[in-house]
Amino acid sequence: MHKKILTLLLMVMPFLTFAQEKGLDQKIDEVFGNATGWFVNLIFYQIPFTENIKIFWVLFPLIIGATYFTFYFNFINFKGFFTSINIIRGKYDDIDHHESLIAAGDSTPGGDAIETIAIEGHEGEVSHFQALTAALSGTVGLGNIAGVAIAISIGGAGATFWMIVAGLLGMASKFVECTLGVTYRDISKDGTVYGGPMYYLTKGLEAKGYKKLGKILAVLFAIFVIGGSFGGGNMFQVNQAFQLIEHITGGDNSILHERGWLFGVVMAIFVGIVIIGGIKKIAKVTDKIVPFMVVIYVGAALFVLIAKYDMIGDAMMQIWNGAFSPVGVAGGAIGVMIQGFRRAAFSNEAGVGSASIAHSAVKTKFAASEGMVALLEPFIDTVIVCTMTALVLVITGNVATENASLNDAQAILLTSGAFASVISWFPYMLTIAVILFAFSTMISWSYYGFQGWAFLFGRTRKAEYTYKILFLVFVVIGSAASLGSVIGFSDAMIFAMMVPNMIGLILLAPKVKEELNKYLTAIKVNTK
Repeated sequence: MHKKILTLLLMVMPFLTFAQEKGLDQKIDEVFGNATGWFVNLIFYQIPFTENIKIFWVLFPLIIGATYFTFYFNFINFKGFFTSINIIRGKYDDIDHHESLIAAGDSTPGGDAIETIAIEGHEGEVSHFQALTAALSGTVGLGNIAGVAIAISIGGAGATFWMIVAGLLGMASKFVECTLGVTYRDISKDGTVYGGPMYYLTKGLEAKGYKKLGKILAVLFAIFVIGGSFGGGNMFQVNQAFQLIEHITGGDNSILHERGWLFGVVMAIFVGIVIIGGIKKIAKVTDKIVPFMVVIYVGAALFVLIAKYDMIGDAMMQIWNGAFSPVGVAGGAIGVMIQGFRRAAFSNEAGVGSASIAHSAVKTKFAASEGMVALLEPFIDTVIVCTMTALVLVITGNVATENASLNDAQAILLTSGAFASVISWFPYMLTIAVILFAFSTMISWSYYGFQGWAFLFGRTRKAEYTYKILFLVFVVIGSAASLGSVIGFSDAMIFAMMVPNMIGLILLAPKVKEELNKYLTAIKVNTK
């Protein structure tokens, strides 16, 4: 299989060489942009907030939904925090094996969808920790580096406060969608798990009498997640990683200058080796890469903060004072958008539904247990990683509001410069981290996209390898070409995933409450 992947990539190279002729990729970009511009404009439509401030409409259902879930589930994002930690530690693992703890009347242990009863022995494919890291690898990424810099450059230091608020609220949304992902997942005869919004929208809404609505929403979501996986979860990631490595190796004088396809081929080979193995192989890679890359990045941020410890107090005051100014509010909202969704690195990903696909594969009979684990994602990604990036930027003074026109590549270099002002050699470490961020995001999004593809086109081997080969081709194309409109369209699809998903989350919230009460009862019985 690896030979087939390599052969395919070699066949693609002539087309990429042709595509790198000056102006050709820009022409393709322009044609595609003209054809899809209406969709991008619809999703990214901005509602005038004041004379100078406009807010993306998609932020309203995301923030309102997250706030609603926070209250509906009695502040589960705060009260359930330490329970979530204990689940990952394995403290409650034996609950799954206590038959006496299975609530009476369940169609299957833990209340899984009835379709899985015949094969309930296949409880899942990965552990709680592996499911968390697989999902985190799709969320912790370039947005934590570039997105924070752009947010602060637009809204000032106060933008950081609103990122934290959005992250804390998003924990509740993440809990809801990932609980539903496990509740309504499908498990094939060989134990392969198929889960995510496509399944809880169809099964869950059908159970509530909304069969047609559920099917329509599920198909829309599947289409959007496929498009998002090719663009924001693939092409954008490899493109930004290549730009940084080209810059660090000499820019226009780099040996890789105008050879993006070469970098793309190398990345595609490594990505292909992992994704051919499915979620188990992906989880085995991400549960090693994610902790490693987070330690590298957070470790460097801690070094800067310790070195500049006397400036932390002033930085926190800037964040607090700036949070409630009009500029701060706008910057925070836009920052959440850029990190969370438009740049496929998600500051919290809550409400979009993609992470529930990875969490659906967990080994458990109690759906709410994985929802509890999942609520840690926005905390790790937004509250910890993004906040540390913001503090470094504010303390080093490397971001000013006159840089509001920064693009992502420039923002990554700006963040790199902030770290380099204290750690001279850090840009090289950041390059490694960015490549790992991009790699882990791509392999996770390949799984998300494939789940949507399998839902639409079936679970055959032919369908599976068709999708995975297409995904690898887009890795190379994304590295070689500057297809801004294609990436913009795919990012719009990621935003669009929120629409059908959020409708389902609101309607199915009572089912989640049932699952939560069932699991909390099981914990009480087990700990007596």
